[in-house]
Amino acid sequence: MMGTRSAAQGSLFYEFSLENHVPADHLLRSIDRFVDLSDIRRRLAPFYSSTGRPSIDPELMIRMLLVGYCLGIRSERRLCEEVHLNLAYRWFCRLDLSGPVPDHSTFSKNRHGRFRDSDLFRQLFEAVVARCISEGLVGGETFAADASLIRADANRQYSAPQPLWEQARIEAASAPRAVREYLEVLDDAAFGAASDTQPKFMSYADPAAQWTGAKKGPAHFAYADNYLIDTDHAVIVDVEATRAIRQAEVGSVRTMIERTKERFDLSPKRLAADTAYGSGEMLGWLVDEAGVEPHIPVIDRSLRSDGTFSASDFAFDTEADQYTCPAGNLLKKYWRDMTVPRTGITRDGFRRYFASKSDCSTCPLKDKCCPGQPARTITRHIHEAARDIARRLAGTEEYAEASRRRKKVEMLFAHLKRILRLDRLRLRGPNGARDEFHLAATAQNLRKMAKLIPMPPVTA
Repeated sequence: MMGTRSAAQGSLFYEFSLENHVPADHLLRSIDRFVDLSDIRRRLAPFYSSTGRPSIDPELMIRMLLVGYCLGIRSERRLCEEVHLNLAYRWFCRLDLSGPVPDHSTFSKNRHGRFRDSDLFRQLFEAVVARCISEGLVGGETFAADASLIRADANRQYSAPQPLWEQARIEAASAPRAVREYLEVLDDAAFGAASDTQPKFMSYADPAAQWTGAKKGPAHFAYADNYLIDTDHAVIVDVEATRAIRQAEVGSVRTMIERTKERFDLSPKRLAADTAYGSGEMLGWLVDEAGVEPHIPVIDRSLRSDGTFSASDFAFDTEADQYTCPAGNLLKKYWRDMTVPRTGITRDGFRRYFASKSDCSTCPLKDKCCPGQPARTITRHIHEAARDIARRLAGTEEYAEASRRRKKVEMLFAHLKRILRLDRLRLRGPNGARDEFHLAATAQNLRKMAKLIPMPPVTA
């Protein structure tokens, strides 16, 4: 028998509980266990006035942002609509059915003001990392580092050649916010000071974004999102926004390792990374200063494939500071006494050792050593000892295991772009990139804890 038609009828009283309508296995219910914002008001108190109208609850805004980044809701306007309609979102944000949802413009006003002035997003990220450590998800033995390019909110049509961006031509007082931020980071090691190389184009909308074609496709404006992870459970222990060039990305690893030591007293035994991080300067810092084993391929251009002797075929005497060739002849930095002492170090950090022309001209092995040159020259990096350590580690089982674990950071970037939909930035300027990267890394760590730590059993 066909049922009767039901029509909605207004009731005078309702008995309704959000708690009973959020599924026990909902992602936000799992994440909520690890979100502790009890200290947020104390941190923000100096940035609020003691008079005037009450502001929007900062905890509500942070919870809404976490919903957006955990569930891939990129638009703050749409986020406000979703929180208004979705019961689980309201429950997580501590809003009842009649609670008003803030306007989307409130987020911009607070982000550009008190949130950035108090470095709130950085503190939120570190609080979640501390929770991961307390839950036993961070071993602290093997770290991995990598960077991924995230497109900036800028395009080629609204840009100009770099010479037009000379600092003397820009009036900082009347410039847009993104331009002022660009001027502020000109001497920052993560941005302007990372390299003397200037980009071909610079965006009017976001001049700090780097014009790059590193993805082997059409060039675009981008920032680099740098992760330092613990490889036990792929927990992100630090994150850094930099200019999208190799020098800035490599330098950020040093910043993140030092900051992780300062914040959490974590000193990894080994670091896994790809060849981009295998420069002599980076390996020297890891071995000599940080005391970290570099499980990193060495950037080595001394190997030859034409059948002639490579640098590894020459024996180096550390005390005498000289090489001996396969024929038994010496290679020295200088063959005469210098009136003015010299370091012999080139701009790129190498020392050059020269063989005697008279030795090479009569050597029976010349055709296998330097057939097209009058004498053989060997270059040796000032951190060659650290490079040798990295080469020796490359043949160990620990190196193979660290290389396998290093793929976890690449999986995090894939998750970031495909699931959390952060393949293009919504905010502009270095501060906008930092905000987005901190919130996204926080969301990934929260999702990681929700996945690995089961919900406690429900008691009747």
